[in-house]
Amino acid sequence: MDLKIETFARNLEMNDRVNEYIEKKVGKLGRHIGNVDSTRVDLSYVKSARSATDRYVAQITIRGRGFILRTEERADDLFAAVDTSVDKMQRQIERYKGKHQRGRGDGVPASQVVPEPVELETSEEAQSIVRRKTFTLTPMDELEAIEQMKLLGHDEFFVFYNATTDAINVLYTRRDGTYGLIEPKLG
Repeated sequence: MDLKIETFARNLEMNDRVNEYIEKKVGKLGRHIGNVDSTRVDLSYVKSARSATDRYVAQITIRGRGFILRTEERADDLFAAVDTSVDKMQRQIERYKGKHQRGRGDGVPASQVVPEPVELETSEEAQSIVRRKTFTLTPMDELEAIEQMKLLGHDEFFVFYNATTDAINVLYTRRDGTYGLIEPKLG
């Protein structure tokens, strides 16, 4: 599928060589994804960039039916910025296609796989607390709380009294394996 590519330049001169290069490189992305409405390439030269290796910026935005994919890369050369941005866009397209087009692979639509929703009882008995747990909080800092969380085998969260802030905090494990801290305040 041929992509209709709109190219915009800021603080740099566009010539035939750059246009042909963009058409060639970005045009190849059309092979990997369908249902594309527009493809936009923004090129710019940032004179005041912190590093000389970040002066040229190439941003690619692909809009389609139900999705928007965008990459931005910086380099010391315009062509290098376009190359790395195209590579990054190719990875984004593969990730998008993997999530949205591959499916389960058994040919059965999701509407047939999902069970019918079961209506829950809304009586007071169904909404009552069925278990209460009390425990003693010992003051500790955040690093001690992480160690305690690991030692106790609490994978999702750990409630502790933060000795440095004199408040009760909740330490939790994030999806990427790092930790988060909830510091509640009275309103």
